[in-house]
Amino acid sequence: MSEHAVAANDAVSEVVSALEGLLGDRLTTSMAVREHHGRGEDYFKPVPSDAVCFPHSTEEVSEIVKICAAHGVSIIPFGTGTSLEGHVTAPHGGVTIDLMQMNNVLEVHPEDMDCRVQAGVTRKQVNEYLRDTGMFFPIDPGADASIGGMAATRASGTNAVRYGTMKENVLGLTVVTADGRIIKTGGRVKKSSAGYDLTRIFVGSEGTLGVITEVHLKLYGIPEKIASAVCQYPTLEDAVNSVILTIQAGVPIARIELLDALMMQCSIDYSDLKGYEAKPTLFYEFHGTEGGVEEQAQLVREIADDFGGSAFQWTVDNEERNRLWQARHDAYYAGIALEPTKLGMSTDVCVPISRLAECILATEQDTRGSGFQCPIVGHVGDGNFHVLFMLDPDDSDEVRRVKECNQRIVERAIAMGGTCTGEHGVGVGKMDYLPIEHGEDAVDLMRTLKRSYDPDNIMNPGKMVRL
Repeated sequence: MSEHAVAANDAVSEVVSALEGLLGDRLTTSMAVREHHGRGEDYFKPVPSDAVCFPHSTEEVSEIVKICAAHGVSIIPFGTGTSLEGHVTAPHGGVTIDLMQMNNVLEVHPEDMDCRVQAGVTRKQVNEYLRDTGMFFPIDPGADASIGGMAATRASGTNAVRYGTMKENVLGLTVVTADGRIIKTGGRVKKSSAGYDLTRIFVGSEGTLGVITEVHLKLYGIPEKIASAVCQYPTLEDAVNSVILTIQAGVPIARIELLDALMMQCSIDYSDLKGYEAKPTLFYEFHGTEGGVEEQAQLVREIADDFGGSAFQWTVDNEERNRLWQARHDAYYAGIALEPTKLGMSTDVCVPISRLAECILATEQDTRGSGFQCPIVGHVGDGNFHVLFMLDPDDSDEVRRVKECNQRIVERAIAMGGTCTGEHGVGVGKMDYLPIEHGEDAVDLMRTLKRSYDPDNIMNPGKMVRL
């Protein structure tokens, strides 16, 4: 063993000893726990850290970071573990900070429509807590992710077409910096011109600049009326073109989600969606007053009719709506069920709405020509769609072919003015695409920012940008 490796092992041992004194049995070096925390819901091989700790407060996180920083030991923040780009792997070892026991709703201000929660509160938990206030938090990635993780990856979901993403709905943060300081960004007011916008820097930073421990959220009133609908189309092109016209017509639709024929078949089988065919399908949802919802729905139906939409089925029943949207949220798992012996890799490009049909159709042709059976699903109201590859991570040829096809998907989207990731983040999997999308000078500036916030590179190293 080299002198460097010996020194690293000694540093980890000293950190573990110090953390045991701080946390007691809320620090573990169990291999089973470490392996569980060494991967998300992706195809990347698990890379466990050296220890996992479970803090209960921002102050404890600060002490953990100070101990790690003093010994140059890496820190990996962890939420529900549902990330898709290798965000929680520990390529340099270190300490995983599992924030899920920090799961309290700290403040709710109904009169100002905001609340403050600890990072481990999940999206479903916060809405359950808010139910009796007449408010809700709309950002809904497919998994029941933690609010801290959603802020760290700048997540979105099916409601983004109307309510935006985490970027638009985080008012402020409490963050522990790489040297253990506790800072607060933003605030409860809806606007401010005071200084650099640190909130927007940490939102989407994927744990590489600091550990998010509390999040101040913007809330919305529960709509007077909510109606959902499903419509099926003769071709994928017809379905996507109806989406484009719906958005360009200015319909304030809350959700509009696409499932291609293969994904629809997967969802029929996995979620027991009886009464539907395996055809390109759109799921819609409308929020507003009773009259407003009816007006929106009528206009969308007329657009759907122009593109051959059929089997238009409506529901205002809460249980039936939840069943439909749970099926949509479970699409990732439904797709994986096609080849249960393999792991899933989901692409995540997003393009301007006017280029959406062109991009999806070219992508479909590309995947078929490459010999892959790939369901397509997307938050098409904002130009974001996912292609789900199934692959064996131990089959080097299959991994190579998938990565080559994915690179063509990404480069096509960027050439159309799009992005390599609409919501999953960069993590390990998309670092090489940042220079293509933003240019080397912009990525160099990101590196400068990283070094400024984290000069010893201990905050989730090996993610976002290559140093």
